[in-house]
Amino acid sequence: KEEPGMEGKKVTDKFTESIYVLANEPSVALYRLQEHVRRSLPELAQHKADMQRWEEQSQGAIYTVEYACSAVKNLVDSSVYFRSVEGLLKQAISIRDHMNASAQGHR
Repeated sequence: KEEPGMEGKKVTDKFTESIYVLANEPSVALYRLQEHVRRSLPELAQHKADMQRWEEQSQGAIYTVEYACSAVKNLVDSSVYFRSVEGLLKQAISIRDHMNASAQGHR
């Protein structure tokens, strides 16, 4: 024969086991997951939008820097042409001065 109180212990053990199984049932886990996603999604969407905006700003800044570097390189590369123009201007000034001197000598 069972001891007194053992029947109550069996009932409470079965009840506890049933509650544990129900609390850990896959549908409950999926519900909890759904609730977590529902709470987290707006913040994650905002983070994604922020990251996309920062990426666009970064791409714009990178383009600006690359364009500036290209302009500086073109200026450096064109120094040969500037020196050529400088030489031609000096030659033109010299010819003008020579022509002015010749014109004054004929007067």
